[in-house]
This record gives sequence, C-alpha cells and structure tokens, in this order.
Amino acid sequence: MTRCLSPLLLSLLAACAQPPATAPQPEAASGFTAKPGWSYQRQAVAAANPLATDAGAQILREGGSAVDAAIAVQMVLTLVEPQSSGIGGGAFLLHWDGRRVQAFDGRETAPVGVDERLFLDAQGQPMSFPQAVASGRSVGVPGAVAMLALAHRQHGRLPWARLFQPAIDLAERGFAVSPRLHTLLAAEKALPADPVARAYFYRPDGTPQPVGHVLRNPELAVVLREIATTGPVALVEGPIARAIVEKVRQHPTLPGALTQDDLRRYQPREREALCHPLRTGGRWVRLCGFPPPSSGGIAVAQILSLLSRTPQAMASLRNGLPGADWLHAYTEASRLAFADRAQYVADPDFVPAPGGDWRSLLDADYLNARAELIGPQRMPNAEPGRPAGTPLAFAPMPPQPEAGTSHISIVDGQGQALAMTTTIESAFGARLMVSTNPARPGGFLLNNELTDFSFAPADAQGRPIANRVQPGKRPRSSMAPTLVFDAQTGEPIMSAGSPGGALIIHYTAKALHGTLHWNLHPQAALDLPNFGTLGGPLMLEQNRFPNATVQALRAMGHTVQTVEMTSGAQALVRRGGRWLGGADPRREGIVSGD
Repeated sequence: MTRCLSPLLLSLLAACAQPPATAPQPEAASGFTAKPGWSYQRQAVAAANPLATDAGAQILREGGSAVDAAIAVQMVLTLVEPQSSGIGGGAFLLHWDGRRVQAFDGRETAPVGVDERLFLDAQGQPMSFPQAVASGRSVGVPGAVAMLALAHRQHGRLPWARLFQPAIDLAERGFAVSPRLHTLLAAEKALPADPVARAYFYRPDGTPQPVGHVLRNPELAVVLREIATTGPVALVEGPIARAIVEKVRQHPTLPGALTQDDLRRYQPREREALCHPLRTGGRWVRLCGFPPPSSGGIAVAQILSLLSRTPQAMASLRNGLPGADWLHAYTEASRLAFADRAQYVADPDFVPAPGGDWRSLLDADYLNARAELIGPQRMPNAEPGRPAGTPLAFAPMPPQPEAGTSHISIVDGQGQALAMTTTIESAFGARLMVSTNPARPGGFLLNNELTDFSFAPADAQGRPIANRVQPGKRPRSSMAPTLVFDAQTGEPIMSAGSPGGALIIHYTAKALHGTLHWNLHPQAALDLPNFGTLGGPLMLEQNRFPNATVQALRAMGHTVQTVEMTSGAQALVRRGGRWLGGADPRREGIVSGD
C-alpha cells in the first residue's frame, strides 16, 4: 500500500512530522488538591476515584487477590470515571505472584477490515485529529475484560461474579457527579452529539449534570451483570456485542469497520515483562516495565538508566524542586529515549525488535554510548540509536496527540502486587455510548484507540512507519505500569504508573526517580511539579518553577513553555516494613488498605 502513495501525499504526511508548538494535554485540568499520603501494614489499593479505591480495598478484606481487587476497581471506574477507562477499552497489567512477573496485554486491536489509509480523508490527506477521534473509525476491538478474565483464571481467589457487585450496586444506586467529571463534561464538545451520552450526562438544556447530582446507570448494571454471569463472552456474542458493532458501523459521518467476527477473534496476550537492573539512590533495583506494543516500559527504563550515567543528573532537589541542571539532563535523556520510541516501537506481532530483542535498547554498552551524547547544552537533534547495528528499515513516527487513561496500583496481603494502566484513549473515547435498550439510561463508552496509530503510513521517502495501521494490529501505547524490586532480596518495593498520553512516560519516570533516588515519600514524589518534552518545547508545569530555573534552561538552549500538566499518578512504596501510598493531587484518587 505504501508504494502507491503519491509524492504529493508523502510530502503532506511528512509535514505532520513537525513537533507541535505545544503538546495538547490529554485531559483538562480540574484543580490541585493536597493529599495526605497514606501508610498501611499489609495491603493497599491506589486508584483514581475514592469509590473505585474503596471497592478494591473491600475485595482485599474479603480475602481477594490483587487481581480480584483490580477487576472490582476497573468496573467501578467504568461507571465513575467514564472519561478515562472502562469495559469499552483496553489495559496493560503487570503482575507479581511471588515468583515471577507477568505482563498481561489487553490492548485493543484494529478490525480486519481496515488498512493503512484509515485516517486519510477523501482527498488523501490526513484527517484532523478531533475528526478522527469522534468517529466509528477510531474504535478498536475492546480488550480489557478479556485480559482481566485471563489474569483472574491464573490469580483470582474470589469468584468472578463477586468482583462485579460493587459496580453493579453503584450503577443502580447512583453516585454523585464529581467536580472533575463535571469539569470535563462542561469542556466537552463532541460527546453531546451522541444521543445516548447526551441523555445520560447532560440536562435537557444541554448543560452537564451538576456536581453532586446522583447519576444512575441502570443500563451499565445490566451489562455488568451479564459479564459477571457469562464472562467476557458477553462482549463477543449476544445483544451487547451487537450493540457495540451497530454503534461503530452506524456512525453518522465516519462509520467504522468493526464486526462481530473481530470481537470473536480478539485474544489477550501474555508477554514477557521487560526487567532491567538500575542503580539509583546508592543501591541496585530491578525495574520491570511493560514490553511493546507499549513504549512506556522501554522509554522509562532508558531515561532512568541514562540519568544514572549522567553526572549532573545526580543533583539533589533545590528548595524542594528539581534544578535546571537536573532538568536539562533529564530532558536530554528523554529526547534520546523518545527518538528510539518513534523509530522502533510498535506491535511486536508485526514489527521485529531491533537486533531481534527489545532488550537491545537497554543494553549497557548501548546506553553508555547514548549517555555520552548528553552535554552541557541542548543537543541540536536527538536521533534514534542503532542498537546492535540495526538498520533503519522504518521511518520515525511523526508526533501526534495521545490522550486519557487511568492507573491502578495494588498489593495484597499474600505478597502479590500489580500495576495496571487502563484506557479508552481520549477523554470520553470515541464519544460513542453503547446501550442495548434505549429505555434504560446510561451504558458504556467505546475507545478511540486506533488514533494511537500513525495517521501517516510512510514518510516523504516512502519508508513505512512501524506504527502504521494494519488489520489485527495493536496500536503503540505510552502506558507504563511499573513494578520495582529490591535487587538483593527480590521483594517488590514499588508499584507505580500514571495517565497522561505520551506524557505518561515523564510522569512515571518522575514518580520513580523521586522515590528511588531522592528517597521521597511517594506522595511527595507525586506532588513534585511536572515536566517533559514530546519533541517540541520543554514543558514545565505552570506556576511551579522559579523564573531563575526557566532562564537557566533557556541559556542551555531549551525552548521552555509553562503549561498545565494534568498527571494522575498512583504509587505504592515498601519502606520501613510498611506500604506507603501516594495519589496525584491533580486528580481525585486516594489510597486505602490495612
């Protein structure tokens, strides 16, 4: 297909490769609320909404496993945080069972009926991102429920159906609209175009339901009860599956190609976690992240490993904040990691790893050579490396937006731990709400995960992009669920992750470096101001850094912009015989446990 693209089209696609002046934020800001930090002896749940956290903690108290609790949390999040994740999306789950780390891949797949021109318009030009998102074309085959069922078969302790009851009860009883949900609904332009979503989320005059309004979702209760009874097959066959397909294929302007055969064909994957030794804070740890199709695990490990090889990155906090020298080193390390990400990372079922092994990007000699590129001034261009002499067979993927997500960290009383990042991609996904019965209010939202593929299938020279659209392929992700282990004892000492689109990588790296290197309480690490670059300017969280830091970075050659940066990280850290918990002050999450 790529060979047939015209020179004019290729030049238009190449124009997309210019980094945006300012990266759009995945979800709108809704304030900064100080969190106390938490401490528990045996077990803990950190999630993005208090109702979801409470559901997970209750499951643990009933003797459930970390996986059991994660299922209960996810089902409640589908109801109370519908803008970020749900049963209509996908997830990556990293799990420790006391012996090994497993990576459960519930990433969505592209329908069989698509091709690499999916997001080109009738004139052969790339669609606008908002147009592509709010459409049937953007919907991938949901994978979260099937993946959770696979993990439950291996690690569940309580019956599958029991794990759905908290969400079913809440859906029937109703929950109070939170300030964050109200804020995002008020800012949303495309969601009211969907009649099911409009009737559920908005009042007759078109304004969003107010803060505190009790929102009931009887349709979701029916759907969850069916999944609780029959398992993930409920989303593959029967009325729910038919409603999903109908919603996608009958989109009024840009229908998608999803079929029930696509739903039946979906299989979650169990992949090998990417575990990597890291020296930080004067000790060695084992850092475990998610492998491709996620780019998060590799990028986070590369950034932290390059920092450990960079003298100026060893600096302590200054007046409680990262200083200019440290921020410079971090930014240069992340630019190198993002260059590799754009060049190499895509679905491993379609794209080979450089040198035949993704660990080539984490090889010590390779990282040593990459670290030597970090100097006192901003490097003019951060180019991808050549691990093991890898030929550059693909073109780098142009920057494009990535969007909303939620993160869950859990440790149980039996020594199991997990980190799960879960998503429907953009805030409110494809803006399509599925209902099997129009007489019942509510339903669940479908993902727009396919917009994580490159809209441009090739560069101006005709070289294919690794992360282009292909039938059955999983789009590249930035999700970075992370588990950390003490290198000497092998015991888990941290679970962390964050939402935030491509900025997930930065938010997760900040949480890890803050706790492991600066020895901060996880809450203090999450409270630190955010920072990061996606190929354009260095972004610093608005009103959080002194002007002297900004000026020093500019003197080093960086273009600096101060913007709102709405992370939503969760972290649990084992220290002093207890689990310390932190929840991002920029969102609604809390930590609960025993």
